[in-house]
Amino acid sequence: MRQLTYYIGSSIDGFIASPDGRFDFFAAEGDLVAAILAEYPETIPTHAREQLGVTDVANKRFDTVLMGRGTYDPGLAIGVTSPYSHLKQYVFSRTLIRPDPDVEVLSGDPVEFVRELKQREGMDIWLCGGAALAGQLVGEIDELIIKRYPVVLSSGIPLFHAPFEPAEFALTDSRVFNTGASITTYVKQYKQ
Repeated sequence: MRQLTYYIGSSIDGFIASPDGRFDFFAAEGDLVAAILAEYPETIPTHAREQLGVTDVANKRFDTVLMGRGTYDPGLAIGVTSPYSHLKQYVFSRTLIRPDPDVEVLSGDPVEFVRELKQREGMDIWLCGGAALAGQLVGEIDELIIKRYPVVLSSGIPLFHAPFEPAEFALTDSRVFNTGASITTYVKQYKQ
């Protein structure tokens, strides 16, 4: 069965963006970029792939990406209607009109959709963001991969926006890079 992985950048204090949705203070550089390009090349947006030399690189982990409207909007604001054309793209929104034939806009229950999607053939599913969608899907997330950047935001958009309900994950990997950033991987602990 396919897994749902929440692969996301975060500040030290657990925010994925500023209160207004900016994330330009998460500097991907040096050995961190090398690791991302080697292990998660499909997470590089289509419009940036050529300049980073990953146009002909095959997807390694994911063939599908899920986004909330707030995650999709920054690209749309600069004219990028299909940010990950090398993946099957789904955007959850009740108000967005389908902006591109390669992007499917869904207004239904994300939990039901992800459960069905996990049953289909394919590679794993990348939950790209944001907090509200991650909060709705926390029970379906099998793996968390958090790129933690050495910056404190003090407020902003959290990793999850959901009611209090603890979900246990186990640490499986943690690496620190020369930039001070880290990539930490956790897997869901299922109760027996």
